[in-house]
Amino acid sequence: MKIGIGSDHAGFELKEYLKESLKKEGYEIIDYGPEIKKVVDYPDYAEKVAKGILSKEIEFGILICGTGIGMDIVANKFKGVRAARCCTTYDAVLARQHNDANVLTLGGRLIGKGLALEIVKEFLSTTFTKGRHLRRVNKIKKIENG
Repeated sequence: MKIGIGSDHAGFELKEYLKESLKKEGYEIIDYGPEIKKVVDYPDYAEKVAKGILSKEIEFGILICGTGIGMDIVANKFKGVRAARCCTTYDAVLARQHNDANVLTLGGRLIGKGLALEIVKEFLSTTFTKGRHLRRVNKIKKIENG
């Protein structure tokens, strides 16, 4: 499974930790940056990961900024991206089961490394349950299409 990951400066350390941890778990990781910890603008990296989803270069994306909120807002501007800011493992499970989320956003200043890794693992291992939720995701797609 190919996973894309990106951050801003506030999420950089968590990005690096998750990237290495996921590689050890056998995931193929595409790092959309930044390459070093420096002050950057989160929309630039949210856009890169969202475009990776849309081009099918990656199956899932992980975006990390200070709170996860900015990354979430930007990623959800892209038609076909369903980003979910998750702070608990239960959030991650429901984001996948009910919303078929394809991008996970995290707050690097809010969540510790251990919890963040558990959230990511739940997000990546949970499948969309379809059923009544498919109808709702299809409504989201209809709204996106105007």
